[in-house]
Amino acid sequence: MDLLAAPWSPFFRRPVPSAHGLSQEPRRPSLVTLLRCVGMRLLLVTGLLSTISEAVATSPTGNAGAAGRPNILWLTSEDHGPQMGCYGDTLARTPHVDRLAREGIRFNHVWSNHPVCAPARTTLITGLHATSLGAIHMRSMVAAPVGMRLFPALLRDAGYYCSNRSKEDYNVPTPADTWDESSARGHWRQRRAGQPFFAVFNSNRSHEGQLRTRNPERVTDPARVRIPAYHPDTPEVRQDWARYYDMVSEADREAGERLKELADDGLTDDTIVFYFSDHGSGMPRSKRWPSDSGLRVPLVVYFPPKWLHLAPDGYTAGGESNRLVSFVDFAPTVLSLADLPAPEWMEGRAFAGTRPQPAPDFLFGARGRMDERTDLVRSVTNGRFVYVRNFLPLVSQGQHLSYQFETPTTRLWRERFDRGELNEAQSLFWRTPKPTEELFDLATDPDEVRNLAQDPAHRDRLATFRAALDAHLRATRDISFLPEAEQHARAEGIAPHTLARDNTRYPFDRVLAAAHRAAPRAHASPFTELGAATRAATAPDAAAPTLETLASHRSVTDAPASDTEPETAETLDALLTDSDSAVRFWGVQAVRVRGAAVLAGSVPRLRALLADESPSVRIAAARALADSNLIDRSPATKPAPVDATEGNATVVDDYTAALATLSRCADPKESGYFISLAALEAIDSLGDRSKPLHPILQARSWKATAPHPRYQSYPARLLSSITGTPAQPEPIERN
Repeated sequence: MDLLAAPWSPFFRRPVPSAHGLSQEPRRPSLVTLLRCVGMRLLLVTGLLSTISEAVATSPTGNAGAAGRPNILWLTSEDHGPQMGCYGDTLARTPHVDRLAREGIRFNHVWSNHPVCAPARTTLITGLHATSLGAIHMRSMVAAPVGMRLFPALLRDAGYYCSNRSKEDYNVPTPADTWDESSARGHWRQRRAGQPFFAVFNSNRSHEGQLRTRNPERVTDPARVRIPAYHPDTPEVRQDWARYYDMVSEADREAGERLKELADDGLTDDTIVFYFSDHGSGMPRSKRWPSDSGLRVPLVVYFPPKWLHLAPDGYTAGGESNRLVSFVDFAPTVLSLADLPAPEWMEGRAFAGTRPQPAPDFLFGARGRMDERTDLVRSVTNGRFVYVRNFLPLVSQGQHLSYQFETPTTRLWRERFDRGELNEAQSLFWRTPKPTEELFDLATDPDEVRNLAQDPAHRDRLATFRAALDAHLRATRDISFLPEAEQHARAEGIAPHTLARDNTRYPFDRVLAAAHRAAPRAHASPFTELGAATRAATAPDAAAPTLETLASHRSVTDAPASDTEPETAETLDALLTDSDSAVRFWGVQAVRVRGAAVLAGSVPRLRALLADESPSVRIAAARALADSNLIDRSPATKPAPVDATEGNATVVDDYTAALATLSRCADPKESGYFISLAALEAIDSLGDRSKPLHPILQARSWKATAPHPRYQSYPARLLSSITGTPAQPEPIERN
């Protein structure tokens, strides 16, 4: 109502008609009358304002104070990819998110940066790649650099109410100033009257763990699901995929409940809404693997008309965007929506708001330790092609993770591989060695099973992706090229992020070059079959294998093993004698990757490394020496007896010397948690050959040895795998 045009106002009296039908001037009010009218108007205005203020103050939904900044709502779910109706999946039943997409915008190329929850969520909350923080490992807990704040704290400084219901799972600490409320009570309804909010609601209905629960009210018909080329087509696998679709529908239902609450509170017109998942499907070869199947997530964002000026360029209701987006971009984007600058240390690019930035040319993914198993994989996409770089090719994609093997598909898939019942595409997940490089065309191979890395037609494209990855690794100072134990040892007292930027303590270029040389980038496979190399080395007229025989036992014929210089005996030996322990670690990996001939020729150097000052190098050398024992060598290279003991075992050859070293390193009281974990993993990789150590390991306790509860369950899982006995109960966080 226009208060100044109130019908009772003497200032707006209409002319009074005269008896002649003509207008006559109304009588001018007296001064007393005028003062009375002014007083009446002031009383009415004051009363109305008081009533409005009181109503807003008592309402949990009022938003009068948000006129300058929008509310922002994140609806997040777990472990599902873009298997939704709005992404063209006709089997999916996701009506609520589909409606949100019809009224908002759908992003087609979104990566979670990391294919498992903890590092992915760490990237979301910090605006930094987890590899930059040293927080990539699943799970871990590392110190944040001085001055870094989780981005909700910056929103709170600007007056926002920030709530989270309720999963955090960050690999960095959560300071007290991060959230107003982070619990099952988290809700925008707890904020002050009129206060703008940033609220997160996480649904676990689509989590991997739900796959193991058979719902008798199954809706999705297993016969209708599409089985990806890498999975065997069996009734059990179809049942898991059908269950997955039902789980995604449940996540959609919970998103619908939150959207209804928003509408019931009258906040839809004031709130920008995001819907996304934390990484790809919980099925094996999606979750935990950093290709498109493990990293691609749905992202739907709705901008109400009031906030259309904050939407990305080209925004239309029901539209789509082919811009490349990843989780590292979310923090700067939310700050931009709130008209706040992103701190300089953030590594992402805002894709909406008052401070949008140009789209990147590439997105980056990374895989580190997954629960009890170590790996180091990096990936790149331009939206069409996916490049995967495997720095530890001697471990398979399908490492035995106890939690992952609880899924029926995983167990059946592995059993069929062991029986030789899989085709080529289905076998790739389990096979070792992995290719050091992979290149996939999503347009023709959406399941990523046809590797184009050795196709001469893609040589230029391969070079482009290599350069993009190296530039990214250098820009972020990826600290994960240090073994995890080495990272913690070097970063004692400081954050890994800070350590990574100190070139005297982390000579990044040298370490990266060593990692590249360990798993050579070449246009043909760098591997030699172990058996073939052994036969060549033990032929009657064969000379004792040495480093000089490397070239004749490596199948790379058209490209050097390094991008910078040809490989010689001297360059490989230089890695093993480098002054930096991380370079020596990668030197040992290089020896193992090159097969039997090089391994046999490196035995003297590996023996010396059993006494290296770095436990990580000692473990790597012991693991390599254990393999060297399988090679028949000439008398000139046979090991001399070694005078050392471990328990009741007398060490008389390289293998028992290796076992003795691994046993000492596996003692958590002597070596600490991270060294003991690495040693246990090395022991487990020996299979039945580790039996002499079983009694020693079973007599030890790893309880209360972890530096943080997030790590505590992993030694028990490895011990169970090593000895074949059930793991002792440990507190286990769900993945």
